[in-house]
Parts: sequence; structure tokens; C-alpha cells
Amino acid sequence: MKGTKAVELREKSVEQLEELLLAERATLFKARRDLVFRQLADTASVKVRRHNIARILTVISDKKKGAVN
Repeated sequence: MKGTKAVELREKSVEQLEELLLAERATLFKARRDLVFRQLADTASVKVRRHNIARILTVISDKKKGAVN
């Protein structure tokens, strides 16, 4: 899975970002579970998902503060 670009995220509304955040957290949970049971082949995807969640949270925070329109 590719990393999500912050520019793409800034174009979305806060509601869309929160939905995306829930989906990304769910896939991270599944990836961690698969990692424990040795069913995950691409271990780097866990790191990418964590970084995506951080980007989403940052953009949501910026939008709520009014720093980014």
C-alpha cells in the first residue's frame, strides 16, 4: 500500500477524513493481527499504515484549528 499524500488529504472535508481514519485504523488492526499469526507477507505495510494515520490526524487537527482551509 502506498502512503497517502498530505496534499490529497487537505482536499477532503473533516468528515471524510474521520471516515478514512476509521478505515485506516481497522486495516492497521488487521495487519497487526496477521503479523502476530505470521500471515502477513509485507511487514512494511504496518509502518505505512501508521504513518498514514499520523498524516490524517495532523490534517484533521490543522483543519479544526483553522490553519488550513
